[in-house]
Amino acid sequence: MQIIRIPALFDNYIFLLHDPQQKIAAVVDPAVAEPVLAQLQQLQAELVAIFNTHHHSDHIGGNHQLLQRFPNLCVYGGKEDRGRIPGQQVFLEEGDRVSFANRTAEVLFVPGHTRAHIAYYFPPEPPTQPGELFCGDTLFAGGCGRLFEGTPAQMVESLNKIRALPDSTRIWCAHEYTLKNLQFALTVDAENPDLKDRFIQVKQMRRQNEATIPSLLGIEKQTNPFLRWDRPSLQASTHSQDALQTFRRLRGMKDQF
Repeated sequence: MQIIRIPALFDNYIFLLHDPQQKIAAVVDPAVAEPVLAQLQQLQAELVAIFNTHHHSDHIGGNHQLLQRFPNLCVYGGKEDRGRIPGQQVFLEEGDRVSFANRTAEVLFVPGHTRAHIAYYFPPEPPTQPGELFCGDTLFAGGCGRLFEGTPAQMVESLNKIRALPDSTRIWCAHEYTLKNLQFALTVDAENPDLKDRFIQVKQMRRQNEATIPSLLGIEKQTNPFLRWDRPSLQASTHSQDALQTFRRLRGMKDQF
């Protein structure tokens, strides 16, 4: 399974999953249809599935047009998003599985950014290869999504699910927010040497207009404050007494950053 990153809108990423043997493809969170259609034409591939993580317009904006072009494709989304994702036919919940290109993804229910958000995790196959997590707006490189419909407790539980995955997991999040996220992270975790090094690296990458996605979960655990809410240094910098309070205050600070 090949993964092709397609830039869209201002800072979105659409991910096209491609099976060159069968000449088929699936798309994760098509913000718009045109660049997806162009890539499909270049690959001479048929689109067979849309995997939506949640209902926000910059993740579903291309659904209608893609369905018009490929009326037999299947649209997947979270069970709680019923009525909010155009063309949705499959309503997924925690523990469900979806298949593409001889790979099977596990569905994670990860509310917080929205009440119905899901993620798609393709475990390593073979075991020596990294797993692939398509997490929408739940986890970002260096950050996490704003809480529009969910609660801090829900988001912490969701991020804990992600944090439990192998460090080698590649994180395919839907936005190029990494540099600004790390700028914020340095204000609350300034003595973290891994974070300092990563900030320098990402700043150089963005100067050269290089994408910072995918990230690696192991790097996120070392540098992303929204996976480090139980670290004493972050509890101290947020004047918090426990992990949930730390997360709540971090999220509030980031919202104002």
